[in-house]
Amino acid sequence: MRILIAAAGSRGDVAPYTGLGAGLRRAGHDVALATTDTFAPLVRGAGLEFRHLPADPRAGGGVTGKRELMRSAAAFVTELGQGFADAMADGADLLMLSATTAPLGWHLAEATGAPSLGVYLQPTAPTRDFPPVVTGSRSLGRPANRLAGRFALRMVDRLYEQAVVELRQRLDLPPVSASAMRRRQEQANWPVLHGFSTALVPRPSDWRSGLKAVGTWWPHVDAAERLSAGLEDFLQAGPRPVFIGFGSMAAGEGERLSEIAVRALRRAGLRGILQAGSAGLAADGDDVLTIGEVPHALLFPRLAAVVHHAGAGTSAAALRAGVPAVTVPVTADQPFWARRLAAVGAAADPVPFRSLTAERLADALGHVVKQQAYARAAATAARHMATEDGAGQALKAVQQLARS
Repeated sequence: MRILIAAAGSRGDVAPYTGLGAGLRRAGHDVALATTDTFAPLVRGAGLEFRHLPADPRAGGGVTGKRELMRSAAAFVTELGQGFADAMADGADLLMLSATTAPLGWHLAEATGAPSLGVYLQPTAPTRDFPPVVTGSRSLGRPANRLAGRFALRMVDRLYEQAVVELRQRLDLPPVSASAMRRRQEQANWPVLHGFSTALVPRPSDWRSGLKAVGTWWPHVDAAERLSAGLEDFLQAGPRPVFIGFGSMAAGEGERLSEIAVRALRRAGLRGILQAGSAGLAADGDDVLTIGEVPHALLFPRLAAVVHHAGAGTSAAALRAGVPAVTVPVTADQPFWARRLAAVGAAADPVPFRSLTAERLADALGHVVKQQAYARAAATAARHMATEDGAGQALKAVQQLARS
């Protein structure tokens, strides 16, 4: 079967699909991953066909006002829709759609007759169990949580409205609004697999039957890949260090964050590894090492703790390694994952990004490193995650679709 996975966003929004795609390829499927050019090396490195999507979500990075953000986001998804249509020109027997690409992919599936399957990294369906993950808010109470979830979906519909109009015109399809198409998918019980662990988010009991949580999809790591000699030497030169990184977040904040990180590590008496990331963290010293991109699966199990922005992928990777965390959420779904890690006991209470100081970070590190309850909770969650097979569950869903 020719499968096209479509994903857009930051590295954390794309990398999990390299592991999912590699698993499907090993099972004999012909798999392509459509995303932006930035991630072409990741896609090809996993042995997948790369298909180009034109829109770059970083293009609106300087936009700050809410109206400007909405306009920038709407322009992004409109361009994304046209590029998605181009990516489908080579055909596919099955579309696997991320939460960002699904509101566009439904129309391409209608036009081509190809079946589609949701492969989401976050829970987006309304539930009484928690408020919409992208709002960053705490629980509003069970009835209000679900109501807020429905409102969030309507806001997404508005964001995609113009993109849907232009895409359906290009595909010679009759007009249908973004909200009407979403409701049509819900009424048809459109299947969505969610690539997160039930150790962090148990499946809500009020979800419809087509929604499943199957376990995390891990980014592809080549079997021959190893840590660099310099990183190995640092790991072996003393006690387990602490990792500090903010992934694709905090661009332009490198100097401030590097100073905070080094002061906090030394105040807590810990060695540290700083990952440069988009922020550009950097520091030198016998007790501090700066690194670039490194597979979390190879590094995290050898750490004392992980300080991170609470992206979905990094949160899962720290938990899988059985390592406690200090979370510093910045935006979007990050406060949600930070609270989930704290709720299972594997992380200290979140430290909001704008409230981060060396003193607060040092205190939080002292708690998670010295109090073994955090490590025990992380290890318990890691054992749960080891029983899950997200890629295997996705393969089963693909096989069921193929049979039907």
